[in-house]
Amino acid sequence: MPDSRSAIGVADSAPVAPARSAVAASRPNPRRPVTIVAVLAAVLVALAIPLYADRFWLQLGLFAFASTIAALGLTLLLGQAGQLSFGHPFFVAVGAYGYTVLASRPSTAGAGHRLGLALPPAVAAIAAVLLAGVAGLLFSPIAARLRGIYLGIASLGLVFVGQHILFNAETLTGASNGRGVPAFALPGFRFDTSSQETLYVFGVPFGREEKLWYLGLAVTVAAYLCARNLIHSRPGRSLRAVRDRELMAGIMGVPVTRYKAYAFALSSMYAGLGGVLTALAFGRIVPDTFGLDLAVQYLVIVVIGGLGSPAGAVAGALFVTGLPAVLDRYAAALPGLAPEGSPGVISPAVAAQLTFGITVIILLLFEPGGVTAVGRRLRRGADRALVRARRS
Repeated sequence: MPDSRSAIGVADSAPVAPARSAVAASRPNPRRPVTIVAVLAAVLVALAIPLYADRFWLQLGLFAFASTIAALGLTLLLGQAGQLSFGHPFFVAVGAYGYTVLASRPSTAGAGHRLGLALPPAVAAIAAVLLAGVAGLLFSPIAARLRGIYLGIASLGLVFVGQHILFNAETLTGASNGRGVPAFALPGFRFDTSSQETLYVFGVPFGREEKLWYLGLAVTVAAYLCARNLIHSRPGRSLRAVRDRELMAGIMGVPVTRYKAYAFALSSMYAGLGGVLTALAFGRIVPDTFGLDLAVQYLVIVVIGGLGSPAGAVAGALFVTGLPAVLDRYAAALPGLAPEGSPGVISPAVAAQLTFGITVIILLLFEPGGVTAVGRRLRRGADRALVRARRS
C-alpha cells in the first residue's frame, strides 16, 4: 500500500508542473512592450545623434564604442569563464596595428621604412580580428593551466612584451612616433572626409566622424547581440560550469581545457575588433595607448558594469570612457576643477580617477553585481510598486 500511494502521488503530481509552466508561459509579460519601446527609442536617438552633435561628442562616442566591444570580450572571459586577464591591451594593440599594417601601403618615413600590405580595408579589419584571435589561442595553453591571480600575473606579461615590441619594431609600428591609420572603406563608399565631394544628410555635412559613428554603432550592436546570444546558449552554460565548478564540469563531460581556449580566443577577437575601431577613431596610433593603464580601465569597466553582463559592459564603458572627457571639457564651469595645466584644486583627470575608485569601492561593498544589479533591483521595486498601485 505505501508503494501504491507513492505511485499515485507521483502520477497525480506529475502533470502539475507542466500545467503551471504552460499557464506561466501563456501569461503576457507586461515588461516586454516597455522594453521594446525603450530599445526602439534608444536606436532612434543613436541614429539621430550625428545630425545634431558636434565633433567632440561623436569622437567620444567612437571611443565608447571601441571600449564597449573590447569590454564585452573581457566580460565573456572574466564574468562567464572566470579567467582573470590583465593582458587585454595586448590583443587590442594586435587588432589596431594589425589593421594599420595590413591596410597601409609600404612607405618610407624619414630614414625608416614602414611595412604595409595594401589590402582592402574591410579585408584588413577581418584579418586583424582573426590575428588577435590567433594570438589569444597561442596564449590559451597557459590560460588553461592557471587560475585566478596567477593567470592575471601571467597575462600581465603580455602587456610588457607588447610594449617592448611596439616601441622597438619601428618598421611595423613606427615606434614612439606611431603610424597613421588608413581610412576604412567599403566598395563604393569611404568613411572619411572627402575634399572633392561632401555628403549631406538632411542638410548636415557628413564627414569622417559622422560616417564612423554609424559604422561603430552597427559593429557594437552586432558584437553585443553575439555576446548576449552566446551567454544564453549551451556553450555559455558550459563556460559558467567551468567557472563555478571546474572539476565537476569535467566530470559531467565538459572539455574544460578546450572551453578555456575558446574563451580566451573569443575574448581576444573581441579585443582585436575593439582595437580596429580604436585605431579608426584616433586616426593615428602610438604605443603608449596600449599600456597598463588601459588594462586597469577595462577591469574598472567590467566591475562597475557588472561581471558577466553585456549590458553592464556597455554601461561601464560609457561611464569610464565619457567621464574624463566630459570633466575636462567643462572643467572651467565645475566648482573645484581647473583645466589641465592650470592651477586649481583638482584636475579633471584626477577627479575622474577618484570617482572611479569611489564607485568601485561602493559597488563592491553594497552591490557587487555592479550597475546592472542596481538596475535589476530598481526594476523589481518599480514592478512591486506597480502591483500595489493596481491592487489599490
